[in-house]
Amino acid sequence: MSRNIIMPTEEDAEINAGIAADPDTFEWTEEDFAKARSAYEVLPELFGVEIADEMLRPKSKGRPRTETPKVFIGIRLDAEVLEAFRATGKGWQTRMNDALKEWLKEHEMPT
Repeated sequence: MSRNIIMPTEEDAEINAGIAADPDTFEWTEEDFAKARSAYEVLPELFGVEIADEMLRPKSKGRPRTETPKVFIGIRLDAEVLEAFRATGKGWQTRMNDALKEWLKEHEMPT
């Protein structure tokens, strides 16, 4: 197994030299870490309590909740059906759902 080693370019060397020369760029010492304060402590001092609370509030993850959520199921389909919908690109599951809704409109379901 051979390794592909990429050597730094002259431009990389210039960039690294610029970083090394920047007085605001340095590695923290144990003393620096000992003096550090958390965002929960610092942000209210900098921005006020109300804005700090907003900044520190956890953001919700994922999509917003919908009034008509979808239900996850496992379903077996013919490969050709699945491939045909997937071939339509992003949103193929929504299009498949819409096709099934249309089928329901056109066919009477037994009760």
